[in-house]
Amino acid sequence: MIDMPILKTKLHELRKENNMQQAELAKLVGVRRETIGNLENGKYNPSLKLAMDIAKVFERTVEDIFFFEEEE
Repeated sequence: MIDMPILKTKLHELRKENNMQQAELAKLVGVRRETIGNLENGKYNPSLKLAMDIAKVFERTVEDIFFFEEEE
């Protein structure tokens, strides 16, 4: 069986650097706070639009925030 890489995110770190709560980010990108929590915990993969909206908020590229890591 082929090991698929896992999508990881730096979202939590970026929020903390910017003193931003999950609810604030959620409001800025038009999702529920729970969605941001699930993204941070690896329980949800964002749509391309959501990933791009989040990147725009933090003035980063999508690749700066979301990346793949090989499964262990």
